[in-house]
Amino acid sequence: MRSRPTTSIHQIINQPSVCECEDHWTWSKGHKSHEVRLYGEFANTAHFHPNWSNGTAAVRGDKILNDGIYYWEVKVSQRLFGTSMMFGIGTANTRLHVDAFVNLLGEDQWSMGLSHKGLAWYNGTWKQYTKPFRENEATTIGLLFNGPKGTLTYYKDGECLGVAFEGLHRIEQNLYPIIASTAAKTEMTLTNCRRCFTSLQDRCRHVILKHIDSPLSLRTLPISYNTKEFLYEEATVPRF
Repeated sequence: MRSRPTTSIHQIINQPSVCECEDHWTWSKGHKSHEVRLYGEFANTAHFHPNWSNGTAAVRGDKILNDGIYYWEVKVSQRLFGTSMMFGIGTANTRLHVDAFVNLLGEDQWSMGLSHKGLAWYNGTWKQYTKPFRENEATTIGLLFNGPKGTLTYYKDGECLGVAFEGLHRIEQNLYPIIASTAAKTEMTLTNCRRCFTSLQDRCRHVILKHIDSPLSLRTLPISYNTKEFLYEEATVPRF
């Protein structure tokens, strides 16, 4: 279930062929527990159980992961405690709320996740993946999803913890980032989203947009309408 780490996140992010492009997505306002409030201009901060907690709440990201290579970080506030705070991925079948204190991600075959107690959960079973996080101490958890290889790797404060889950390329349903918490008044902020280029066309778009002042400038380019639409699609994605 876990392999020994061989590199740091800084090495991975700086490799030309892996996660070299900024990505832009956030938590879904339509796919979350009623006990999750989203804040920030781009709804990238999730606040769990704003009054008190009597269960487990989760929120799904609006990014489909399956065939790509994606890296993202979740900054956790100092209120790190409770039965389970989790970071992982899951399908649309993953429950996003339950009126009980549980390890929500990995409770069945529809999701998998790492809890702040260092346990990697999948299909109702767990394995000790890393040492428990220090409670009431802010931390940053990084997740590297490699669709072609079918792996999910975790990082903690920039240190690679190794591959936690394998065989993910065999999952046919769409996979999404998900976070969950049982603890009252806890916050997690999505940051540093990156991805690998999916094609030469995708790479060329990235280079072109570096030299464009605004989406309106695309109208003056001597290129086809379809190409302009392809560029405009990426140029108008909100940045945070």
